[in-house]
Amino acid sequence: MTRYAGVYWAQFKAQLISNMQYRVALLLWLLTMAVEPVIYLVVWQIVATQQGGSVAGYTAGDFAAYYIVWTLVRQMNIALTPYEFEERILRGTLSPMLLRPMHLYHLDLAGFFSFKAVTLFLWIPIGVGLTLAFRPDLHPTGWQAAAFAVAIVTGFIMRFTLVWALGLATFWIVKVSALFEVYFGLELFLSGRLVPIVLLPLWMQQASRWFPFQWSFGFPIELLLGKLTVEQTLIGFGAQAVWFVIGALLIAILWREGLKRYGAVGA
Repeated sequence: MTRYAGVYWAQFKAQLISNMQYRVALLLWLLTMAVEPVIYLVVWQIVATQQGGSVAGYTAGDFAAYYIVWTLVRQMNIALTPYEFEERILRGTLSPMLLRPMHLYHLDLAGFFSFKAVTLFLWIPIGVGLTLAFRPDLHPTGWQAAAFAVAIVTGFIMRFTLVWALGLATFWIVKVSALFEVYFGLELFLSGRLVPIVLLPLWMQQASRWFPFQWSFGFPIELLLGKLTVEQTLIGFGAQAVWFVIGALLIAILWREGLKRYGAVGA
């Protein structure tokens, strides 16, 4: 564990220095990301007003809170995409990475934690600006706020692990963009990214419980909005743990078998 902690810390510092060189670019990137939820926010506030003040228990203030917290959870959920694995194999850059003494998963995860540290700092003025502009109705209890802080981290680790496992499919099929698009398409509709889960048709709400998507996205948002009980919160953390274990097992199997087949394509 000491060895792993040392590697994580070293990788974190190295990537942090690199990410800090692009502060302005990252800030502009976060601003462009904020455009999407602001559009959703305005639309659903109008709908709530026309429906007599609320839709499925969400008031205009609730929608403001949901989509403002959305911007934070979204940037925390950014992970190494499977497309990066495709590039690593196509360009042959995976080969030197395999010579490192630490599993590549840990190096990638540590690097993304440093990315989160920078983007979280840059998100603060964006979050403050959106709060002043839209005045969200956000009043979580102390335990809900604390649980949210944990949930966005554990949700990111869970999602990172699953997406990293998905990327290992490139050991067998170099061009697997269609597979990736199916995965991210399901995530878009079943995660709570477009709309809160309760606004989906009943069958989609029920289906979403059997997929990992909402546990890294809608779950922490609803938690900070104060819409989840202690029991529902524990279920959410349990679902995150189950999907993390599934992702870790997939990585263990696919990584071992994939390396037996690996051959760099090169550009």
